[in-house]
Amino acid sequence: QLQLVESGGGLVQPGGSLRLSCAASGFTLDSYVIGWFRQAPGKEREGVSCISSSDGSTYYTDSVQGRFIISRDNAKNTVYLQMNSLKPEDTAVYYCAAGGWQAMCDTPGSMDYWGRGTLVTVSS
Repeated sequence: QLQLVESGGGLVQPGGSLRLSCAASGFTLDSYVIGWFRQAPGKEREGVSCISSSDGSTYYTDSVQGRFIISRDNAKNTVYLQMNSLKPEDTAVYYCAAGGWQAMCDTPGSMDYWGRGTLVTVSS
């Protein structure tokens, strides 16, 4: 059974860091586009960062460029999102998702499989 499980969320002060993990089972992550999406209360789900299956190229939405880093450990079948210099506006539920080669990071509907999410709260 294909499954994605996120972990690493929590409460952090502004300017702090967190590392989210997305562990896959039932399939190999490097065969899919893997993305991190987030949804804040009252807002639509948005793509934060993605890593491609082919060449490992990465995408970041403008608001996290330079602060977040996505990476993939094929041996552990896990994708990470290192989040630095966190801001209150980064507060959201963060979801890991997997999609085929046509999946697009700015289109949540293009992803095929989703985890249940992990809550990130940035507050003093």
